[in-house]
Amino acid sequence: MGQMEDDLRVDGAVVRGPEIGIVVDGLPARAFEGESVAAALLAGGRRALRTTARRGEPRGMYCGIGVCFDCVMTVDGRPNVRTCQTPVRAGMRIESQRGEGTWSTRLDRCVRRTHLFSRGGF
Repeated sequence: MGQMEDDLRVDGAVVRGPEIGIVVDGLPARAFEGESVAAALLAGGRRALRTTARRGEPRGMYCGIGVCFDCVMTVDGRPNVRTCQTPVRAGMRIESQRGEGTWSTRLDRCVRRTHLFSRGGF
């Protein structure tokens, strides 16, 4: 696909995996296998990844090592995913998270059911 004008990646200095497509807030975006979600969004010029619960202030990647939780987004319907630690996958659906995030009703039931069986509790 070649480098887009708004792409902040450095060409030629790094060997990348194949280019893949992801969907961010309903719009197609490009990424490369081996990149974290946060790195792919940062390279595409995206700074704000979520907004705070109380004031709605924007937050983006801060520490980049999974400690601060400023990079959490909703990934494939799952809220509070640390995008600096999550590798991109082809077709991944990523949404900006507002506040503490919400589970979709269908996914929430499935996760609760899986959690009960994985812990051995009934």
